Amino acid sequence: MKKAIVTATLLMVLIFGGNTAFAQCKEVIWPTDPAMKAKVEEKKVLYEDALKGGQVINALKPLNWLLANVPNLHSSLYIYGAEVFDKLAKEEKDAARKKVYVDSLMIVYDMRIKNCGEEGPVTNRKAFSFLQYNLQSKPAEALALMDKTLDLNGNDVIDATLIYYMQTMKVNKAKLKNLTDDQIMERYDRLMAIWDVKMKKTQSEGKDPSKLKKMKDDIDAILITIVDVNCDFVKKNLEPKFRKDPTDISLAKKIFSFMLQGKCTDEPLWLEAGEVILKATPVPERDCGLAKNLGIKYLVKENYEKAEELLKEAQNVCTEATDKGEILIYLGSIEAKKGNKFGARDLYRKAAAADPASAKEAYVKIGLLYYGSFNDCAKKVNQADDRLVYLIAADYFQRGGDAKNAANAKENFPSREDIFLVNYKVGDSKQVGCWIDESTTIRTRD
Repeated sequence: MKKAIVTATLLMVLIFGGNTAFAQCKEVIWPTDPAMKAKVEEKKVLYEDALKGGQVINALKPLNWLLANVPNLHSSLYIYGAEVFDKLAKEEKDAARKKVYVDSLMIVYDMRIKNCGEEGPVTNRKAFSFLQYNLQSKPAEALALMDKTLDLNGNDVIDATLIYYMQTMKVNKAKLKNLTDDQIMERYDRLMAIWDVKMKKTQSEGKDPSKLKKMKDDIDAILITIVDVNCDFVKKNLEPKFRKDPTDISLAKKIFSFMLQGKCTDEPLWLEAGEVILKATPVPERDCGLAKNLGIKYLVKENYEKAEELLKEAQNVCTEATDKGEILIYLGSIEAKKGNKFGARDLYRKAAAADPASAKEAYVKIGLLYYGSFNDCAKKVNQADDRLVYLIAADYFQRGGDAKNAANAKENFPSREDIFLVNYKVGDSKQVGCWIDESTTIRTRD
């Protein structure tokens, strides 16, 4: 214990006293005195060998000597020094001694900044270590250090800083209640601005963005545990800002994400925000799911013009067969609503061809078009010909596995008397005229 206390005291003297000038420590600066250089080389070998051999405690004495006597030797002195005190802190069971090692670890980071510069990235790593050991016991200091990290590094912070920052705010809110919702949102906005820059850089370099996307999900998941970002919150705090500047893509993303999590996607605001995001995204990068789901929402609201616009947009960006089939079926439904049965059928057929999983639904949809064509196609000369639409409808219901609609269609088949009067027989092949122009097989309802 005494040795640990001496170590921490020595480091305190080193950081707060002595020479304040620093170099970048990129090159090894050996002492000019041959005897001193030999001793430095010896101490360097001793602590490096101790580390490699897993004898971390044996690295402590030569490391302390080097920190005291050649603090400008090289940045690796502080990299290894942080490793030594971090490992000692992790392995130490005694709380008091662990605290000394943790304090010494923080001082090593400070010494590196003092003697070698690189304040931004070193503070970033210091913040990670501080959170690891002190977040629960010193949340306010942790938050201040994270604030400083962002101030020094800006968009260049280590990616993981974003999620650690959110965790730091969560602990502060829970333990100290020292952050208002506005303060949290202000910091969140800053993190999201950094995230946007990182995502654009990742995409421009052709790298996999999945880690950053997951990080965004994790950040938003933490946010909703410390701020109640329900629909009322969004409408009260974010909608007024959005109305002032509906081109603010960052704000639109927040609104879209929060309302999605709050399950209030029927709100017009959610749809508007989604469209802003879609239009602001370069065409090759547009999200298939976003375009498709916006189109579906407008379809449910019976805004067929907007639904068609967005579903056609989805057609341009979706590449999976399942998406292609689903979109074609929705577009077919819009044509059916317009009364364009011929165009609807064409889209349903394309859906069946594009995606085997969509085929059954497409066949049922075609069956419904035929089933509803009696009044359009009936010539009212004889029941046998007029009711062929129900036979062809039943064919498609059966192909789609829809037994209920197939049974309903059968109830409208011609009767035995109907086919007898025109000299038709069960099993005959007959062409269904009108716009349908397909053949079916004669059956009767009785």
